[in-house]
Amino acid sequence: MLDPAAWHGVPQEASTGALPGWDRVEEVVRDAHARYADERRGSVADYIPVLAEVDPELFGLAVIEVGGGLHDAGDALHPFSIQSISKMFVYALAIQEHGHERVREIVGVNNTGLAFNSVMALELNDGHPMNPMVNAGAIATTALMPGATSVEQWERMREGLSAFAGRPLSLDGVVYASEAATNDRNRALGRLLRSYGRLAGDPDEVVDVYTRQCALGVTAHDLAVMGATLADGGVNPVTGERVVSADVCRDTLAVVASTGLYERSGDWLFEIGLPAKSGVSGGIVAIAPGKGAVAGFSPRLDEAGNSVRSQMAVGYLSRALGLNLFASSAVPHPASSPASPSAPLELS
Repeated sequence: MLDPAAWHGVPQEASTGALPGWDRVEEVVRDAHARYADERRGSVADYIPVLAEVDPELFGLAVIEVGGGLHDAGDALHPFSIQSISKMFVYALAIQEHGHERVREIVGVNNTGLAFNSVMALELNDGHPMNPMVNAGAIATTALMPGATSVEQWERMREGLSAFAGRPLSLDGVVYASEAATNDRNRALGRLLRSYGRLAGDPDEVVDVYTRQCALGVTAHDLAVMGATLADGGVNPVTGERVVSADVCRDTLAVVASTGLYERSGDWLFEIGLPAKSGVSGGIVAIAPGKGAVAGFSPRLDEAGNSVRSQMAVGYLSRALGLNLFASSAVPHPASSPASPSAPLELS
């Protein structure tokens, strides 16, 4: 539910340069939270039973700078399940493990223009997942995680996402059980991938690892740290640990920019101008390379499954902090010497 009127009156700052000082960022984060705290549009996800029980009034924002500056507002430390936002970071781990070309061969990079759990998108492309941010592509990416067993794959994945967050992340068992009981469509996607020869290993085991991946518990603060790691060339700005290479960050953010909000990705990029990934629990994280990351959490979603409040708040922060990748201002040029006379251009 991208509503340009939500940022009416907010000047568009240029993306070039650095973030403002710490105090200014802190002020803008708190302003954004206050500005959209009373927004009531959207509804909580109900196709995963446990998500239907969440408090719809929760609303947290966080900004993490590549220099380590931390800014939280509202319910930024309230835990929720990471859901589809995990796809971005697992994709980065897969490229780090297997390389650009191998992962590109298995999982594409183009938007499907269809829903995140579409079976049609897979069938129309001969079983080749179009991108790693939809469920079919994410399941194929999860299968690339190293490990001799699904247990080892899960642990490697959990450790990798924990390194992005800068703290140990753990499984939300209640969310996992609720999702595992209702993920027939994902199991169908796993078997369809297998039938096309696009999935190594047992499809049910791969889907189980994917389900666990989505049930990892995080906060908006965690998501901002994870996003800032991609913004900082793969180095966690809080722990100083290198998690992935700068090349992996570039590949990941390029794919996320065009596919991270599913069929609304074009609208998002046009209005906000940042690579971002959303999840049905109400989280969104957006990355400004070289600057930092912005994360929001609010459970009310639009029709495409994206948090309404979080989209509005991240949009406000993008404009107020000059994060839009496509915004620029004219650079002063020194006065040039008068042009010398030249012969008129002859057109043939």
